[in-house]
Amino acid sequence: MLSSGAANRLVTGLCGKAWRPALSGLVSVRGYRGDTPDDTRGDLIEIPLPPWEAKPDEPIDIKRRRLLYESRKRGMLENCILLSLFAKRYLNTMTENQLQQYDQIINEPSNDWDIYYWATEAQPTPDVYQGEVMDMLKEFTKNRNQEQRLDAPSLEYLENASH
Repeated sequence: MLSSGAANRLVTGLCGKAWRPALSGLVSVRGYRGDTPDDTRGDLIEIPLPPWEAKPDEPIDIKRRRLLYESRKRGMLENCILLSLFAKRYLNTMTENQLQQYDQIINEPSNDWDIYYWATEAQPTPDVYQGEVMDMLKEFTKNRNQEQRLDAPSLEYLENASH
């Protein structure tokens, strides 16, 4: 087990910049915390992540493909399934503004559990992420048609959509 000082030096060395404690605020800090409800946080290591940046000049077809990939490759299986099925249903019809909202929702928070809890309405969504796309995601998550959602969709539908 690393001491706090050793962990600090390790993170600083790996990241190439000074390690700093988490800032508190409305938006979760971008970093992996690895905490659990009963964690004393005595051995907490925060791994800084680069800040999320909007890509306003990204071509819309590239943005859709990137968001599809990022919807499928999540930190937890539940979001991989939920977001990839949501992306399959809605990405090709989203406006540029909706794509921007979706990009922020899935890429700015660093903790996938936050996104999952907001989508399932287990926790309130912070105002910064609340909007049309979050409403669509919450409604999709309710699965009113009781579809089987056991795995991410295959990518075959991409070829069918382009013809």
